Amino acid sequence: MTSELLPGVTGVLVLADGTVLQGVGVGATGDAIGEVCFNTAMTGYQEILTDPSYMAQIVAFTFPHVGNVGVNVEDLEQMSGSAETAARGAIFRDVPTPPANWRSSDTLDAWMKRRGVVGLAGVDTRALTRAIRENGMPHGVIAHDPEGKFDIPALVAKAKAWAGLVGLDLAKDATCLQPFTYEEGLYDWPEGYAKPGQPKYDVVVIDYGVKRNILRALTSVGARVTVVPAKTSAEDILARKPDGVMLSNGPGDPAATGEYAVPEIQKLVASGTPVFGICLGHQMMALALGAKTAKMEQGHHGANHPVKDLTTGKVEIVSMNHGFTVDRDSLPKGVVETHVSLFDGTNAGLALEGRPVFSVQHHPEASPGPTDSLYLFDRFAQLMDAKKA
Repeated sequence: MTSELLPGVTGVLVLADGTVLQGVGVGATGDAIGEVCFNTAMTGYQEILTDPSYMAQIVAFTFPHVGNVGVNVEDLEQMSGSAETAARGAIFRDVPTPPANWRSSDTLDAWMKRRGVVGLAGVDTRALTRAIRENGMPHGVIAHDPEGKFDIPALVAKAKAWAGLVGLDLAKDATCLQPFTYEEGLYDWPEGYAKPGQPKYDVVVIDYGVKRNILRALTSVGARVTVVPAKTSAEDILARKPDGVMLSNGPGDPAATGEYAVPEIQKLVASGTPVFGICLGHQMMALALGAKTAKMEQGHHGANHPVKDLTTGKVEIVSMNHGFTVDRDSLPKGVVETHVSLFDGTNAGLALEGRPVFSVQHHPEASPGPTDSLYLFDRFAQLMDAKKA
């Protein structure tokens, strides 16, 4: 029903409640369905749009100017190149600007077209953000048609029919198919990503949708990194004789992924091997230790979130990206809360007393975001040193 739309509209966001946001289509044509969230980061849009944790989500950027640094072949966070295992759509206040950056190799618009990411620009992202804060993250369909032809009732019906993320295991789709090794360190300006040195530790990373910068951070503290699929058994992991195991970030409902992951995590914890969990890995660690998780109304998405490390008293600014949370009141005896969000008081970290086991809800590897929490990888290395000794 194009008669309902303003002249010149080539992109829309249609929500399940019938709300229609009109603007300019960007990137790929067609439509995509997902949960609409907002991200408050001021930089790093390429990293955000390639983060597997955003699978089945449409990201609205609160920072108005996006596209100015272009894109490049280096700053991809997912291991695959498909938008099917990362953000499905992107929403911008202004039409993406031409790039002006020495590392840029292409425009954001052309890159989104190649990846199949549908974009919408020229909408009031502040109003959308306020609506999400007040009412929660809605289900929506983002669509782009250069001719401006949209069947709005059909798009509303499609948004209404989508079941959402609760109960959805997406890690099985975001994970790798075969084990592989990763050899690249953190970015060292201006040379680029560092070459690995002589490894001190063997670390197995369980891939629930891992970000590359987690692997880079592990390599940079001296790890030889082996990445394994999400459904790899604890027996197969321990047969590799790792000095430590990382539970990676990833998309979807932790309770759904936990149906097959939690029993294996429990075996890894019981083995005495140091285990470090991040984001989805943190949530599934909590489930494995007897706690519960819950869906959040608006989630935490951004690179400017304050978190307090209760073990040191230090307040850190961190990168966050999650729509589920660990119920802090459900933490059982022997599981200590180590970090807390200063935005809303939700749990942001835990540790198991008497065991080399800990996890955090935020992203210490950042990308994008501050590096206040990179020390957590050193903390993991110290646990591996102690175990080796």
